Amino acid sequence: MPAPNQILFFDTTLRDGEQSPGCTMHHDEKLRMAHQLRDLGMDIIEAGFAIASEGDFASVQTIAREVKGPTIASLSRAKREDIEAAGNALAPAEKRRIHLFLATSDLHLEYKLRISREEAIDQAIEAIQLARTFTDDVEFSTEDGTRTDPEFLIKIITVAVQAGATTINIPDTVGYTTPPEYEAIFRSVRARVPGIENVVLSAHCHDDLGMATANSLAGIRGGARQVEGAINGIGERAGNAALEEVAAAIMVRQDQFPFTNNLKMELLYPTSQLLSEFISFGPAPNKAIVGANAFAHEAGIHQHGVLSNPLTYEIMTPKSVGVDHTNLVLGKHSGRRALDDRFKKLGHPLTHEQLDEVYHRFTELADHKKKIYDQDLLGLIAHEKHTVTQ
Repeated sequence: MPAPNQILFFDTTLRDGEQSPGCTMHHDEKLRMAHQLRDLGMDIIEAGFAIASEGDFASVQTIAREVKGPTIASLSRAKREDIEAAGNALAPAEKRRIHLFLATSDLHLEYKLRISREEAIDQAIEAIQLARTFTDDVEFSTEDGTRTDPEFLIKIITVAVQAGATTINIPDTVGYTTPPEYEAIFRSVRARVPGIENVVLSAHCHDDLGMATANSLAGIRGGARQVEGAINGIGERAGNAALEEVAAAIMVRQDQFPFTNNLKMELLYPTSQLLSEFISFGPAPNKAIVGANAFAHEAGIHQHGVLSNPLTYEIMTPKSVGVDHTNLVLGKHSGRRALDDRFKKLGHPLTHEQLDEVYHRFTELADHKKKIYDQDLLGLIAHEKHTVTQ
């Protein structure tokens, strides 16, 4: 069990993230990513879905053997063949976890699994008990938990705890819930399930309505002490909760989330960049924390404020998450202060009169050119010097 104020981070970049379109990684890439996640300080790494393919089994097995420190997990349906595959793949790990999932909403039970609630309960008990023969660390996920009848959710979580599950995950599988609803689910489980104080509650949120990070933080408020997600927020459909966002929110808003964790925050950006090398796309430029524009400023008012005191427009330092520096982007919205600062850094300090003249030509150039390079600025200086000599 973690300390009461500690948040465990469960990374599913290599499983839920990797199974989304454009995110497939080959064996060596998954291993390199797993080592990076270990260096980042991830508590649990879900290395794959062992039963899915021979390649996934091999990746889970290799990561289990070679990546020391974090708990290594493999996903498994509540089926004997899945559990045995996961258990065998995880055998070399110092710390191993079988992550079982079973749909619990009536929609999934009727149309996907075609079983009754009672059959689901029996299947959950049998699966957990079998998984416990491979490891003492068993996580049970109530797939589509946020659309599950509340009374049945309490009932199946109760039997899962009794059967030996050590972590209970309540996924917002389709990104349907809202923060107040999600927090209330965790509070209800904590209040009504016997023995829940001996179990770690986990939040796993998807971003279909753009609320994955907010819902994950709401889960923490409700009592979750494990958060599941992926680097860059990759994953099925609109993706998982972006772990870098949840971690940064805890770091910046300690007044609201007075919790600790094991992540080395300065490795968030390098980890994001490594993932972007392996998959077919990087984070959007305006992506929080790790996007190219996350610490970039073009508007003159913002640039003036940041140059005076970065806290005016930056709620965390770039270096705190591994970004080298603030980027003052010069464009048609920039002001004199940023332009003057850039010329000083280029080794060409300007007088007030020179700055006024260069700024006028700079804005004319910026109206016609979307991106201004240093050579463009030096060209403006050359024009100024030529004008003076005439």
